[in-house]
Amino acid sequence: MLPAISAVVLAAGKGTRMKSDRAKVLHEVFFQPMVHHVLDTIDQLPVRGCAVIIGHQGQRVLHSLEGYQITPVIQEEQLGTGHAVLCAEQACQGAEHVLILCGDTPLIGHRTLEAMIATHLQQKAAVTLMTTRLADPFGYGRIIMDGEQQVLRIVEQKDASPAEQEIRDINAGIYLVRREFLFSALQQVGTENSQGEVYLTDIIAIAVNQGALVQNFSHDRAIDVLGVNSRVELAQAQEELQARHNRRLMLDGITMLDPASTLIAPSCSFAGEALLHAGVQLTGSTTIGRGCILSRGAVLHDCHLGDDAVVGAYAVLENCSLGARERVPPLIHRVS
Repeated sequence: MLPAISAVVLAAGKGTRMKSDRAKVLHEVFFQPMVHHVLDTIDQLPVRGCAVIIGHQGQRVLHSLEGYQITPVIQEEQLGTGHAVLCAEQACQGAEHVLILCGDTPLIGHRTLEAMIATHLQQKAAVTLMTTRLADPFGYGRIIMDGEQQVLRIVEQKDASPAEQEIRDINAGIYLVRREFLFSALQQVGTENSQGEVYLTDIIAIAVNQGALVQNFSHDRAIDVLGVNSRVELAQAQEELQARHNRRLMLDGITMLDPASTLIAPSCSFAGEALLHAGVQLTGSTTIGRGCILSRGAVLHDCHLGDDAVVGAYAVLENCSLGARERVPPLIHRVS
């Protein structure tokens, strides 16, 4: 039986690099706010509770979380990631370990986190830290290691020396920590840094100084574990999630002539094999019958297609039902 693990999701920040009036975690990627992807992943893990730290636009964020079994924790002032986790101390009572994630990492998968949890428990680590390697690590905390590749500390970009800024191993911002050590260490963290904040990353150096084991869990596919900090990265996350979904559909028998231009919401379904030309978009509760053909640029929302129906090129259908073998001509806009 696994020891009790609580999850903490950091979702209080403004996300200034998004250049938006909307809280960063509420920006949608692949049909839902990015924080929903994180919570959906946590739902697949052996955790016994999830606290979400909210601050900026807290009521909007809280409203978006309706339907999720979470404990909301208010961070009245955004005083750093370490302070955010401290706010969740009460919510983590009863857990032996705390899994910490950011609400802006919509690409993190449950299998990656399961492997991290297994490593942490096998090694009996005080802290397990998710890292990855980037060709251009600008903006990320660097992982400082000794000659035996043991993690010593993390240094943030703004506090890093020129030599440290050359390091390509970076902090992905995902941690699994023994609860007792976590909150004891955070009480020791100061604000003597360029941001004047309580850095969660400082618990690494504290663990090393105490002789506690810090386990480096390196994930070689950086896009899976990095946060979304700009509109460019939002588009990259959208592309990745779309590609993953399309791959699953193709493995289930759906032919896509141009998967990169094909957008299908997870709420849509197929009764069997179908042929989708380039540029097809399916959204809402659209259902596609067996043997259907959707020509180039067809756009369907909340539609039902019977078996062997054919939709012509660039047809736009909303709330429509097509019978078996029914054909819709190209360049038509039909609303039920």
